[in-house]
Amino acid sequence: MRESRRLNHPMSAILENHVNSYPSKRLLDILVSGTACITFAPLAVGISLAAWLEDGKPPFFRQSRIGAHRRPFTILKFRSMHAGQVTRVGSWLRETGVDELPQFVNVLRGDMSVVGPRPLTEYDVERLGWRTPDYDWRFTAKPGITGLSQLLAGRGARFSERVDRLYLQRQSLARDLRLIDRSSISLVVP
Repeated sequence: MRESRRLNHPMSAILENHVNSYPSKRLLDILVSGTACITFAPLAVGISLAAWLEDGKPPFFRQSRIGAHRRPFTILKFRSMHAGQVTRVGSWLRETGVDELPQFVNVLRGDMSVVGPRPLTEYDVERLGWRTPDYDWRFTAKPGITGLSQLLAGRGARFSERVDRLYLQRQSLARDLRLIDRSSISLVVP
């Protein structure tokens, strides 16, 4: 039933099998996320220790998100709050974007891609009205740690929808490498 509705949607011909839209996308995901996990392992250990020393709670935050083909998965982040308040460590994590480093594990597991649409919660999908088959195109790709929507954040749902659609129609290895490069630069130069 769901498959036939998707096939009748105008975007379906373009986005039919975009989970791995170009042949080397999964390879890029594994190389980038594997390198990031190794490179940032000492930082991750330091963050985990600092978060634990600050309030004695586990350093990771887990939350259900909606992935490719609307399948739920558990996203990992460094925890930045305790008892409804942003912690000192959490404040730094949010300012730098380092709270998202554990998402490279999600990429290695195959739940996410390095580049793709923003990973939405069930609440986000409901709030935006994206539960209908008209938005199935949005869930043909794995969500990404970075992407056009993430780099151009704060411009509203309609803008995000247009940007996600544009990315899914035109994604390529070269574009993904440029987005990864821009994301890396934005971490260093806010």
